Amino acid sequence: MFEKKLILFMPFIGGGGVEKNLYIISNYLAKKVKDLSICTLSKDKKKKFNRNIKFISSKNKINHNINIRLKYLFCLFILFKYLLKNKNSVVFAFQANIYCILICKLLNIPIIVRSNSSPSGWYHNIFKKFLYKTIISRADIVIANSFQFKKQMEKKFKIQVKFIYNPLNKKEIFLKSKSGKKDEFFKTNNYLKILNIGRLTKQKDQITILKALKFLKEKKIKYKAIILGSGVEEKNLKNYIRENNLTNQIKIMNFVENPYGIMTQSDLFILSSKYEGLPNVLLEAATLKKMIISTDCPTGPREILCNGKGGIFFQIGNHNQLKNKIITYIKNQKKLKDKINFSFQKLDRFNFNKNLDEYYKTVKSLLV
Repeated sequence: MFEKKLILFMPFIGGGGVEKNLYIISNYLAKKVKDLSICTLSKDKKKKFNRNIKFISSKNKINHNINIRLKYLFCLFILFKYLLKNKNSVVFAFQANIYCILICKLLNIPIIVRSNSSPSGWYHNIFKKFLYKTIISRADIVIANSFQFKKQMEKKFKIQVKFIYNPLNKKEIFLKSKSGKKDEFFKTNNYLKILNIGRLTKQKDQITILKALKFLKEKKIKYKAIILGSGVEEKNLKNYIRENNLTNQIKIMNFVENPYGIMTQSDLFILSSKYEGLPNVLLEAATLKKMIISTDCPTGPREILCNGKGGIFFQIGNHNQLKNKIITYIKNQKKLKDKINFSFQKLDRFNFNKNLDEYYKTVKSLLV
């Protein structure tokens, strides 16, 4: 058995794709690594983890309404105190990577960081670019979740990056899709049913979807759309829906534990992100054989959809192009079934056990 402790670092656990991968990876590692802990403020998520995983957290109740950066700093302080007494450790960071690297290097502790989204969203910030480039190279291992992401990071930051695809559990998605609760909003016949899942943020850019759907209504196209998520843009999105009389066509719902029942009801899945890493929702939509229209954003969609053979792309932020792609889908649904089947057949790259084993081998290399 390994001599070193393994500590996963995730200050705040929300409801997105990063969190899904955290649960999957940590619970798999718990079967292989005897001394495994997670440092987080989200003690309420304990039930989602293997019971062999120990929690390093605050003894006091945390106000989750405080700024996310304050949460990071507080959790980093907790990690720092723990590592002072447990220097025979390896840290695996899923969040706040730069700060975590600084702490680990200060204490001479090996660290693995998993980058979750393309730097394209902030690369224009010269100071942040310099800081990131300087510090990220100090990590012992950097993991990206797509090949395109790996190449982008290696080119921009001149570092060596290992890529491991997100482990996709198709069997679990199929099972959950059968038990998942359906939504009355999607039970209307003869309507195109459109779905988007993601945090309601500028990055996910759902306003572009709303602008495209406004045009569809003006063209008397019958559709129902659900946007499943929560976030800082919720008020703005709901205001747009109300101001443009779209409340009968579009519904915004909070995250649900099992979205696959709703996904099975949909005809079309739209991803409108400005940047990603490897979006889980596209893998899930492809698993349930849904037609996908996605931005050609860095990184992930082009890789998942095999350069367009498995779906349709539109330009980031271009709602006119998106509405044309939706109309193209409506007029050519039978012809486009080949794209659905193609993306489904290519999902073996994201094999659940194969990619989890890659994570284990990577962790093992620093634990021995």
